[in-house]
Amino acid sequence: MTDLKPFASLPKHVAIIMDGNNRWAKARRLPSLAGHKAGVDAVRAMVDGCARYGVASLTLFAFSSENWKRPPAEVTGLMELFMLALKREVKKLHKNNIRLQVIGDKSRFSDKLQRKIAEAEALTADNTGLCLNIAANYGGQWDIAQASRLLAEQVRAGELEPEQINEDALAKHLCLAEQPLPDLCIRTGGERRISNFLLWQFAYAELYFTPTLWPDFDRKALEAAFEDFSGRQRRFGKTSEQVEAEQKHA
Repeated sequence: MTDLKPFASLPKHVAIIMDGNNRWAKARRLPSLAGHKAGVDAVRAMVDGCARYGVASLTLFAFSSENWKRPPAEVTGLMELFMLALKREVKKLHKNNIRLQVIGDKSRFSDKLQRKIAEAEALTADNTGLCLNIAANYGGQWDIAQASRLLAEQVRAGELEPEQINEDALAKHLCLAEQPLPDLCIRTGGERRISNFLLWQFAYAELYFTPTLWPDFDRKALEAAFEDFSGRQRRFGKTSEQVEAEQKHA
């Protein structure tokens, strides 16, 4: 992919809610797992595209804490697909200098899957390219709650005073605290909500919704999202005039 389109600005951190696998499969009269398998190809395309555009972090919402409510056969298939993807893809990620990190409550996964995740993270830990974050058994409310619990434990241990708890103190204990905040959230499949994904981290993220189903989300679709992002003025509470003045003096 050498013909990269020029953009006025690009996000440092892209987060994607990968929605539409089941509908993609249903439209083709295929079992739901076929849609999830097709979605893996879209993941490869996004990892490649973001890496080539110089994006620092890519976070993919693979399995939410609410997804356990899905039919047992589908959940089992998803866990097997997760294991298979780790086996097949991690060496390629490592070869391309990509760091893999899985965020979420991993304790509910099988011991075998937890070991495979740990091995994959250890293999790629020192890579300096794109950081690929897979959110699995993740929920934004869980993330905030576990950070709050860690702060409470510090208070109980006498390491922290209650009045020292503020936004910065809590943010340090959230998932992805060491990475730039998400600039752009993409949701495929036509829904217009963030579904308990990175609730704290999305405070100032730009939201981009597309009807394209996840297995059909390709390089051109990613570039359309980048085009939309580059045309937005990010004010962070300031006025347009302030932002424009800062840009002139930058």
